[in-house]
Amino acid sequence: MPRYAYDGRIFVIQSDNEAQSALRALESYKLLGFDTETRPTFRKGEHHKPALLQVASDDFCFLFRLNHISRIDAIANLFANPDITKVGLSIKDDIHALHRYAPFEPAACVELQRMALDLGIDDQSLQKLYANVFGKRISKNAQLSNWEADVLTDAQKTYAATDAVCCIHLYRKFLEMAENRNYTIIPQSI
Repeated sequence: MPRYAYDGRIFVIQSDNEAQSALRALESYKLLGFDTETRPTFRKGEHHKPALLQVASDDFCFLFRLNHISRIDAIANLFANPDITKVGLSIKDDIHALHRYAPFEPAACVELQRMALDLGIDDQSLQKLYANVFGKRISKNAQLSNWEADVLTDAQKTYAATDAVCCIHLYRKFLEMAENRNYTIIPQSI
């Protein structure tokens, strides 16, 4: 399959002032894709807070370095805003992780895994959903990288932005599929 990687504008947000500007820009959008990244753990019982929150619009993707920003409450307000639809995959885990920074009541958050199941699609990973729906593969090579590194690599930035943008693509396609029912589920061979 051909590979899909986001090649649009990516902005790394590392300060409270940058976060405020980014959040003001996001307020004008009605649909956002999101995901979080956490430094992987390789020891039993070890846990980390999410280090990165990626939020994408149709025009750009912001990568919020949560371990560099002190005012997470403003970001939490975005997730509590009922006027902006936020779409993601495994959002229960992401929202739970974000609650470790600031409490908020999520509003207008859409779970793509639920949408997939409602359409009869059993696959639940972003990689499989994107491949089956769009016929393109997305790389997960950077998934286990150090998201708390002082500087994110270009590969990490592209990976993170791609995950958030793919959520928007899948959401729109799932809405279209639900509306016109012009698709076929092909059962997996045993």
